[in-house]
Amino acid sequence: MSEHEKDYEYQEIFLAEALDNCAEINRLLTVLEKNVNDGNAIQSLFRITHTLKGNAAGMGYDKITELAHAMEDLFGEVRGGRIDLGGEIFASVFKAADVLGELIESIRTPKDVKFRGIKTKLDVLIKKARPSQPAEGLPETTESDNAISKHRDQQTGIGAPDDDDPNDCESVSVNFSDLVQVPVRKLDNLLNLVGELVIERDRIIANTNNNYSGNEFSRLSRISSDLQYSVMDVRLVQVGFLFNKFHRIVRDAATREGKKVNLKLEGIETEIDRNILHVISDTLIHLIRNAVGHGIEKPDVRTSKGKPEQGTVVLSASSESDTVVICIKDDGSGIDPQTIKRAAIEKGVISSQDAAQMSDRDLIKLIFEPGFSTAQEITAISGRGVGMDVVKKALDSIGGTIQVQSMVGEGTFFTLSLPASMAVKSTLLFELDAQTYAIPLSYTESVVSIYKSEIHKTASGLLAVHAGKTIHIVFLTDLFNGNKGQANSTFDKPHPEQKVEVVVTSIYEKRIGLVVDKLLQQKEIVEKPLRRPFDSIRLLSGVTILGNGSVCLALSIPGIANTLVSNNISKIINH
Repeated sequence: MSEHEKDYEYQEIFLAEALDNCAEINRLLTVLEKNVNDGNAIQSLFRITHTLKGNAAGMGYDKITELAHAMEDLFGEVRGGRIDLGGEIFASVFKAADVLGELIESIRTPKDVKFRGIKTKLDVLIKKARPSQPAEGLPETTESDNAISKHRDQQTGIGAPDDDDPNDCESVSVNFSDLVQVPVRKLDNLLNLVGELVIERDRIIANTNNNYSGNEFSRLSRISSDLQYSVMDVRLVQVGFLFNKFHRIVRDAATREGKKVNLKLEGIETEIDRNILHVISDTLIHLIRNAVGHGIEKPDVRTSKGKPEQGTVVLSASSESDTVVICIKDDGSGIDPQTIKRAAIEKGVISSQDAAQMSDRDLIKLIFEPGFSTAQEITAISGRGVGMDVVKKALDSIGGTIQVQSMVGEGTFFTLSLPASMAVKSTLLFELDAQTYAIPLSYTESVVSIYKSEIHKTASGLLAVHAGKTIHIVFLTDLFNGNKGQANSTFDKPHPEQKVEVVVTSIYEKRIGLVVDKLLQQKEIVEKPLRRPFDSIRLLSGVTILGNGSVCLALSIPGIANTLVSNNISKIINH
């Protein structure tokens, strides 16, 4: 490894730790703001800023070192009881935390961050708290001594020992972390190689002479599968990694809105693929800010309704088989379907005739329409036209879904269902026009064989009833061929008593039956993203290679559902 590569790797490690430290500082500050006498929070803030100062000095990041040092000194004075925390001081400390975060981020994306102003403000607070005269019997420290001492501290990253416990020196020991930090790009590369290994294994097994029994490759299959799942397990992170950042987001949103909001976290130990967590981070921010901006009422309104002044937002996570469920719940005003109806008619999203036939559940789903908002005025949080459609698109891109339940006056409950991993996908293989396709099992409800005579033409498309449930039928051949004007042209070809194979999929509480030529088998695939120009095909999510060497395209159920609507092939989704 070259010197440049080493420096880059050390920088990535420092960034990971520094960003974690900054997030923890923000979390502890929100805790301390609620209880200024929390000694553990003060001690933790002092320790974290001291560590960050030392790490930054060791890496040569002088600006971060100086600001972290000033924050460390401030928390030292707070710990010593010489500074009383109040609104003005909290504002300064939160500002310092923001600037510190910008300085850390500027390592990755270079930019000039102004920090002298806030550092000077902290220095003034510290100077006011400290005695103006040196202690009796001790020599006065000169300015040059201070400069030398400060320079030495910055170079070594080691400050003066704490004065709290005289026995500290006897208990000093060197501790090594059991964690090894590895850049995500290396894990992604390793997982790609393991995926190639699994594909090659399947190819060898499929093409091996029949003289060999299946047991010949059983050990190879087991080891390669264990390796694949071990690498996937390394990519898993606890959702608390992201959840803990929302304390500050809720605090800032509530301050802007003039509201009192408490955030509760549950199930933060739940593990999920790091890449999925990265994709949904903006989604969760949007939902949390929406809960504060649209859901939670102002203190006087809550009091008049007999509610506590402080609203509550609960962010929770749990695992269910291969799915991670994330819930956002608030005890605010809820979503009023009638308000949604009026806003949708005014914006031209639906007609008044359609609105009259829609249930409350269907009206609430209109919040996912592009640009839809019920905010009466534009604020930093709401009314900007950046609606829930962004949330839905992000979830569609990773094969996730979102459900919403709400009761007027009591609150709103969002449920996000996400795949635990994006590396391996459980699918159902089928044939269509001699080509093999894969459909995700996460969207597959059942597989049925029905007579063509059981499928009926209606104004809204093809319908069938199976096990007491209505299924909207789509012939995939017509969809792939782009027969917009003759969406049901294939329907007339089979004999009425001929059976057709239907894969019943479920998305956003709608059942769509996809008619295929032949069902093959269930199989876990390593899906690769489509490259340009094929990445713009909404009906497909990716591609894989099967054991026989053939290319298998993976269907995108959200893409198919959206295509059915946007192309007006049928009205089955909104019927």
